[in-house]
Amino acid sequence: MPWPCRTVAQVCGFTLSLLGWVSSCVTTSVTLWKSLNLDLNKFEVWNMGLWHVCVVQDVSVMDCKGHPSLLALPWDIRMSRILMVTANTLGFLGLSLSILGSRWLKTRGPKAGLKKYLRTAGGIFFCLSGITTFVPVSWVAYNIVQEFWDEALPEIIPRWEFGNALFLGWFSGFSLIIGGLLLLFSTCYPETERPPGHSTVNKNQEVQRLPPLRNPYQYSPHKNAYLTV
Repeated sequence: MPWPCRTVAQVCGFTLSLLGWVSSCVTTSVTLWKSLNLDLNKFEVWNMGLWHVCVVQDVSVMDCKGHPSLLALPWDIRMSRILMVTANTLGFLGLSLSILGSRWLKTRGPKAGLKKYLRTAGGIFFCLSGITTFVPVSWVAYNIVQEFWDEALPEIIPRWEFGNALFLGWFSGFSLIIGGLLLLFSTCYPETERPPGHSTVNKNQEVQRLPPLRNPYQYSPHKNAYLTV
């Protein structure tokens, strides 16, 4: 029996949102937001993240060091750290509310109307998490482009380039927004649906309950009593 559109939208929305939230958490933790290749030493690559700065040498040796102070960080990295932590928190709240409001979770307390409100709140939190993921990733990418094409800087100074975490952040933000919208779309359908053939079954049951028709020409001793002389 094919699934209704509400169930398909809910499953797809929850899967995309879960994938986006996990990707957002990975984006927050990795040190691949900015990448810097030195022309003097091509075997040395610098990677900067929200929490650490790593130097990779000879593709096998990596040395990481945490940022010394929050106030010493660039403005975009500082705000990106706050926004990404907020996005992960909103995604966790959306995940919890979506699980509690899912139709496949059988609980005695919440009713159908309450589950609908929980799914709606979960979809809203997922959308907010996707937006707060898009903002810092796009902000850092914009600053990288501006600094890369800045003519005031001498050409001998190396420029930061896009790290892989930026692409993962865009993917996670897109997945969170689409998944949240699908969860909101699943709440537009009514909770109770009449299964096909329901009215036919009731009619057949009513027909079966009717008493059998009596043959008018069937022998009846009461009617034949009037014919007796």
